Amino acid sequence: MMKNELEIINLNKQFKDVKALNNINYTFHNGIYGLLGPNGAGKSTLINAITDNIKRDSGSILWNGNEILRLGKKYRNELGYMPQQQGYYGEFTAYAFMMYLAGLKGLDKKEAKARTEELLNEVNMYEFRNKTLEKMSGGMKQRVLLAQSLLNNPSLLVLDEPTAGVDPQERVNIRNYIHSIAKDRIVLISTHIISDIEMIANEIIIMNHGKFLCTLDDEENVEDAYLKWIGDKKI
Repeated sequence: MMKNELEIINLNKQFKDVKALNNINYTFHNGIYGLLGPNGAGKSTLINAITDNIKRDSGSILWNGNEILRLGKKYRNELGYMPQQQGYYGEFTAYAFMMYLAGLKGLDKKEAKARTEELLNEVNMYEFRNKTLEKMSGGMKQRVLLAQSLLNNPSLLVLDEPTAGVDPQERVNIRNYIHSIAKDRIVLISTHIISDIEMIANEIIIMNHGKFLCTLDDEENVEDAYLKWIGDKKI
């Protein structure tokens, strides 16, 4: 089994007068991690820092001991990312969208075709492969977005609100699929919905105001801890 490590050291990011990330320190190893907190907690900012989509103010992010800024393409080749929203490529079919992104990730045509068909099958979207994204339901779009994040068989999989805008049954389906593909990789799920992670995460981190408030293992009561640290908010 390949052991992976993502280490965050003294990570800070500020937007005007808002401290989005406040001296974050944490080390992730293979397994599923849930990042839980209300809107505005800093979850998406942390995701954007880990995926190198924003410039941090200070601190380090190390992938297997190496700073991700120095690793560059080598890091991106090991990274899979499912963004919270996808507002582009609406005219693309699911198949064309997957093939296009596979090309951007460096897969040759034969490998891209094989991975696209395999993953669309896994997320039960192969029969809809010729349907355009703009005509899909929220749940269908989320399944395609999840599939594209796995095209390069990443060692680090980062999922930002993977069940946003989907119905309860679709949420269960997506959650079960994430659990099924988690072996031998780090999976980081950012969400404000407890049920997305309480059944599958090895560790859950409760976050607010740019800080990690506490960590829970899979035997601790997530809802009680959330109410203790965050307060009585619907999530």
